[in-house]
Amino acid sequence: MDVIKEKLKLLPENSGVYIMLDRYGNVIYVGKARILKNRVRQYFHNSPKPEKVTKMVENIADFNYIITSSEIDALALENNLIKKYKPKYNILLKDDKTYPYIKVDMREKFPNFYITRKIKKDGCKYFGPFMGGINCKDILDILQLTFCVRLCHTEITSKPKRECLNYHIGRCTAPCAAKTTAEDYSAQVKKALDFLEGNLHEAEELLKSKMFSAANDENFELALDYKNKLEMLSKLEAKRITSLNKAIDADIIAYATNNLYSAVNVLVTRKGIMQGGSSFALDEAHMSDAEALTSFIAQYYTHHEVPPELIVEEFCEKELLQSYFKEKFDRNVEITITKQGDKLKLLKMAKQNAFEYLEKSVDKIRHKDDMTINACKRLQELLNLSRYPKRMECYDISNISGVDKVGSMVVFIDGEADRNSYRRFKIKTVEGANDFASLQEVLTRRLDKLGTEEEEKFPKPDLIIIDGGKGQLSAVKEIFDDKGVEGIDLISLAKREEEIFTLYSDESVKISHRDYSLKMLQRIRDEAHRFAITYFRNIHSKRNLSSVLSEIEGVGKVRRMALLDKFGNLDKIINASVNELSSCEGISLSLAQKIKDYLDNNI
Repeated sequence: MDVIKEKLKLLPENSGVYIMLDRYGNVIYVGKARILKNRVRQYFHNSPKPEKVTKMVENIADFNYIITSSEIDALALENNLIKKYKPKYNILLKDDKTYPYIKVDMREKFPNFYITRKIKKDGCKYFGPFMGGINCKDILDILQLTFCVRLCHTEITSKPKRECLNYHIGRCTAPCAAKTTAEDYSAQVKKALDFLEGNLHEAEELLKSKMFSAANDENFELALDYKNKLEMLSKLEAKRITSLNKAIDADIIAYATNNLYSAVNVLVTRKGIMQGGSSFALDEAHMSDAEALTSFIAQYYTHHEVPPELIVEEFCEKELLQSYFKEKFDRNVEITITKQGDKLKLLKMAKQNAFEYLEKSVDKIRHKDDMTINACKRLQELLNLSRYPKRMECYDISNISGVDKVGSMVVFIDGEADRNSYRRFKIKTVEGANDFASLQEVLTRRLDKLGTEEEEKFPKPDLIIIDGGKGQLSAVKEIFDDKGVEGIDLISLAKREEEIFTLYSDESVKISHRDYSLKMLQRIRDEAHRFAITYFRNIHSKRNLSSVLSEIEGVGKVRRMALLDKFGNLDKIINASVNELSSCEGISLSLAQKIKDYLDNNI
């Protein structure tokens, strides 16, 4: 604490970002401040603080800070550093799925309509997002059924092409085949755009007409298709907020907290139609609700379209966010703090959703903590690790009799998979089926990145886990010794008895199968195995299936053909049970077990 006391005296009055570190040098929290001196000192005063903040402060061993030219820059830097370090006391929104939009390039002579998940400043028109049970493909289908616009990417040139099926069944006017003029097609597009703007009446009338016509012709399958499309239009109509300005495009964001855990609900309204919403459970250590909400918004709009308007609660940092959106996205976003009318009703709806989601999520968050951060802490105690295993890397090797050898590296941060950091290795120097040598090659290539420019992309792990027993551990220990690696713990996890081998004892460590720390080790080990197998299969799929089975003693040509006839491909054979394998002609129960063991251990 003496180091911290001295640093507190030297804090500047500039805006910037502060970075809290634990005793192992891990980043556990990143925050932004308008005045660094005032904000950072708050953490170490004896004044009352939120419970989560108090817990975090107990783990702070040091802090750093970065001065920025403005609070806007501080907010942007905070967002980037949270993504980089993944601190356990920050809100960390995953790269969740982005919602689909329909895109139309009106600069083209014969524009087509298609689905995209990325919005660019390219002069095109975008409609959406489509969420809450509305299928984007169904909307396109309605456009084609009713307005005969093209959905394909066929290049239209002066030389007409042959008409496709959609022209013959009346779903496209075939501009690519010169079957329509630019003027007529433009009229079709105008109606389609009007529909996407929210005018559903003409589409509804056209679909009804086509449905009755198909039914009269006894084409009941087509009539049913039209009926389903009409039901989709009814869903869209039901989402319209009749008392709201039709042109309103806004996201409504509400925040709920019990002072330990929090939740945010985001409702999306476009053209006066409620598109749907999403809720997020947060587990963070912010000093105030305003900070938490601002941090959430900055991260959320890294992955989602920035709307023209945000409807938010009164404690939101309005001016800061408006400046942030202008500087980062070049968007003038109106941030509305509403106290009456329909917008207040929408905000109350979002607030109710946030509180309900929080109530349902508290137990899930606690359980998640037990399965992740608390499991890491317990693992450190049980295995006497030298440091908290914030970044864990697990390695596995996959091959068949030395053919197509591959290795995998999976990464868990604070007990959770970080899939963006996974890596695959194709074994280059090892001859034959030698898992020990393959592991040594993989770890050599991995550890060679430490201390180089690539360490930014491959940070130093706190713990390396090897899928295997004592032999695999010893093989990797040789690499550690050869390279003089320090500050990284090393263990291996054997499959059959789930024994853990460490460098500190000749005896294995056995943890209760109900213990969350073992379950976490099993998750990362199984993930490394899955990732290695997936890579191996991708490489190995080009090889003849029969040659794979021929590697198994007792499986001759006749039995191979019987297996192929029954299961068809390698994946189905791998996933088959012993009983299913033995039901194949010529395969006894003992041979089925032999086949199962071989495939489980080698593929």
